[in-house]
Parts: sequence; C-alpha cells; structure tokens
Amino acid sequence: MFSCKRDFIEADLIIHNGTIYTVDSVFTVNEAMAIKNGKVLYVGSNQDVLNSYTAKEIKDVNGKFIFPGFIDAHCHFYGYGKGLNEVNLVGTTSYNEVVQKVADYVKERDLKHESVKQTNSLSGKNWIIGRGWDQNDWASKEYPTKDKLDSLFPDMPVILKRIDGHAVLVNNAALNIAKFTTHTKIWGGELIIKDGKLTGVLVDNAADSLEKSISRPDKDLIKKALLKAQANCLGVGLTTVDDAGLEKLVIDAIDELQKDAQLKIRVYAMLTPDKTNLNFYLKNGKYKTDKLTVRAFKYYGDGALGSRGACLLNDYSDKKAWKGFLLQPPGFYDNSAGIMAKNNFQMNMHCIGDSAVKLMTHICKGKNEIKKLRWRMEHAQIVSPEDLKLIKELGIIPSVQPTHATSDMYWAEERLGKERIKLAYAYKNLLNAAGVIALGTDFPVEDISPFKTFYAAVYRKDGKGFPAGGYQMENALSREETLKGMTIWAAYSNFEEKEKGSLELGKWADFIVLDTDIIKCEENKILKTKVLSTYIAGEEVYKR
Repeated sequence: MFSCKRDFIEADLIIHNGTIYTVDSVFTVNEAMAIKNGKVLYVGSNQDVLNSYTAKEIKDVNGKFIFPGFIDAHCHFYGYGKGLNEVNLVGTTSYNEVVQKVADYVKERDLKHESVKQTNSLSGKNWIIGRGWDQNDWASKEYPTKDKLDSLFPDMPVILKRIDGHAVLVNNAALNIAKFTTHTKIWGGELIIKDGKLTGVLVDNAADSLEKSISRPDKDLIKKALLKAQANCLGVGLTTVDDAGLEKLVIDAIDELQKDAQLKIRVYAMLTPDKTNLNFYLKNGKYKTDKLTVRAFKYYGDGALGSRGACLLNDYSDKKAWKGFLLQPPGFYDNSAGIMAKNNFQMNMHCIGDSAVKLMTHICKGKNEIKKLRWRMEHAQIVSPEDLKLIKELGIIPSVQPTHATSDMYWAEERLGKERIKLAYAYKNLLNAAGVIALGTDFPVEDISPFKTFYAAVYRKDGKGFPAGGYQMENALSREETLKGMTIWAAYSNFEEKEKGSLELGKWADFIVLDTDIIKCEENKILKTKVLSTYIAGEEVYKR
C-alpha cells in the first residue's frame, strides 16, 4: 500500500474567507491570499490557498472585506502630528469661540509642569500656537482682528493658522517679534491693514515669514509628533502617506523611526525647496528604503481660494481689482523646473488658481520628458479647458483632494462666479485628461478619513449628505475610479506601482480589513465603515 504526502508551500500568513479587492489591471476579486516575507505570495480561492499553502498564522476573516492599504497622496503627516499638541480650532463657528478655545488651552497648559508646556507647543514654550479657524464658517465672514488677543495676551505671542494654512491671525506681541509694521512689504504675501493699522491677519509668504520667528523643535519632539500622527492614520486604514513639504530634519527623524521599527507607516516625502534640501539632495540624489521614498520637491505656486491667495486670471468675484498672487516671481518657477528636470526629480506643483495652473503647465511645456518624470499638479482646483489639454499632452498627474470640493462648495461660487465655478473641482475632467488621478485629503486641512475622501469623490456631498443631488455631479468619480485613486494610481504618482497599490504577486502585503464593502454597499454606509485591521508588509499594525 502506498501513501501520498502533500507538499505544502510555506507562508508566514494566510488570510481566507474574505472578499479581496486586488485592484489589479482587471479589478479581480478573490477570496484568500498567502503572504511570505512581507509580500504577497499568492492570491486566489479559499480552496487553492488552503490546499496548497501552510503558515504559522492562518486567519479566517469571516466574510469581511479586504482592500489594498489606502495611500493619502497629499497630506501633511508631520504637521498633523504636531498640531495634535496645539490649540484645535477646527469647527469653530465664531471668532469669540476661537478666543475662548485659546484662553482655555492656555489655562490648562499653565496648570501643567513647564516640561509639558514645551511638549504642547512643540515650537517653544513661550508661543501659543493653534490651527483650524475658517471665517467662511462664521456669521460674519470677514477676517478677524487681533484686538481680543492683544487684550488677553499682551506679552505672550499668539499665532493661529487658518484651516488651509495659508493665512494666520497673530497678536501684537508676535508682530513685534517679527518686526512687522504697516510699511512691511513681502512678495507673495499680504499683511491685512484696516483703518491704517495691522489687523494681525497675514496671508501666505507674510505668514511664513513670521513663522520663522518661532524656535525650531528638536528631533525628540518631531519624533513624538510623527508617532502620534501614525496612531491615528493606521486606525483609518492608511498604509502610505505623501507628506507635502518636509525639511531634512523631519525626514531624518522619519528614517530613524522606521529603521528602529517604531514608525511602521510608509512615507513618500516631498521636499520643501529650501537651501538645505536643495544642497543635500541635488548633490546626493534620491533616497529610497522599503518605508521611505525621497525623490520629489513640492513647490507652492499660489495660495488658497478661501484666503483669496489663489492666483486667478481674472478678478475675484467678491473682491474687485484682486486676482490673488503667485508666491514667487515666474522666473523662479521656470528656473526651478529646469533644475528638477536636469536632476531627474519629480516636481509637485501646488496650483489652485487658474493663473497658477496656466503658468505651471506652460513652464512644463518647455521641459523635456515631463511624463517620464511624472510631475504632479497638487490640487489643480481651477483649470481652464486649454490647460486641461496641456495636462493631457504633457502627462502631468493631477493630485486632488475630493473633500476640498465639499468643504468649499458653500462659498466657492462667491469667489469665482457662476461661470468660472464650472471649471473648479473638476475631477472627472482631470481623470479623462490624464488617465490617472491621485487622491488625498490634505490633512490637517481636511479630516484624515479616507472614507470621507471616497464619499466626497463618488457622491460629491458633505458628511451630512448635502446637497441632496450632489455638487457638480458631472465631475463625480465612480467607486472603482475612486478606489484606484486611493491605491494603485496614488502608488503610480509615487513611482511605486510595482511595489504596492494592489494586492498582486510580489508586491508588499499592505492591506486593510473593513466591515463594509465600500464598492457595493448603500451610500449611507460608506461613512460608517470601520477598519478592523491594518497590515503593513504582512504585519498587523492596527486592530480595532
């Protein structure tokens, strides 16, 4: 009598009895997969996996839904973590509420030990730092003034960032430190003056200039911020974050934490084009590990629409003789594009207004191999039909944030008028032109939740289901397109589509287990979706 011994293939982990959206080229849906050394070894049926593979850990997911780990293609990961220790002004409905939150924060801070003050400010114990106010959410939609802050904090400098990060409100103590007066002029920025006096509102480069007065955090505080950010990101199913604009000190901290296995999340770092980064990376070239990619520079073309810093071809509809501004002279961007192309770096261009979009597309037109370099247009909020054609011709990748449309829709038409608004937040048009579209949130400008991104892209509604029929639905994306924008197309925009973004043989086993099938479920279930587990390289890094 003969016996037959089955030869099983060794794996580290087997996942079975699920619905696995692989997001491969034909959008295959499978039941099970085997993982070894952090990568996908096999994806297929329950029967094939269980009959052919063995593993130390075999997990039955009981019919739950598995997707490639979400990639946020444009966010401020470190800035978000830093902000978790500052005054949170998101959702405030009046300037009085802003002032009250700041006063409460300072009162609580002063009850704590001096070392805690340092941790809470992250930028020096003597500054009060906050973020998240938006005058468009108030009954009075005018910019606030510093008078109440001056009264409450005559000696302690205060800086409160607007939700988009493109404007700040500061008090007199902060203005004095920066030596700003009504005579101060800053290219690409504005110091708002009323009745011959500084109001304390600074826009774009004026705000950035003042922020240089704040002491820089040390690496220990940077690392604490990064780990705080990671905890929340893993909980919503993010496995890769594209951090838009980092200094070398932060990138070094990310690298150290990842090598120490403390920072599990993958980071695609866009460099801020300061002297330190330009000198180091243009000399030493791109930097790549399994968890960190550094091969892109992020350039700000203009400001934001909400703070009227976006650069428009024609006047703002609600502010005559005002078109916003570029943050640098046009020649700066042309020269920078030449440097990026020469050194084979990706150039990621922040363009919100149609004038900024036009400038950047025409600069790209004069450079070689833009498609090969995968240059990206971040936000691309208002794009003329002519520039849409150039985006297609040049192979520029649009990188957009669907929740911007549903946050801005209440007031955007006031800024742009009835005709120009039709060119705004046109994600379907951008996808049709480029063939791919990378999706993100821009957090902390928006919420970190990928499900809010998904809902806003597909249904073009806010979290309360407004408006009933969706906002400019001709530019909604399908569920499949949206998922691709959050996975494989985002990976492509990072030059990483062969490593991740889909669950295919040989790619990293970065995936999430959800309680809801966001591809097929009812509309009202999308925002209620829960992440049950998050895996990076086959390791469970979050469990609900």
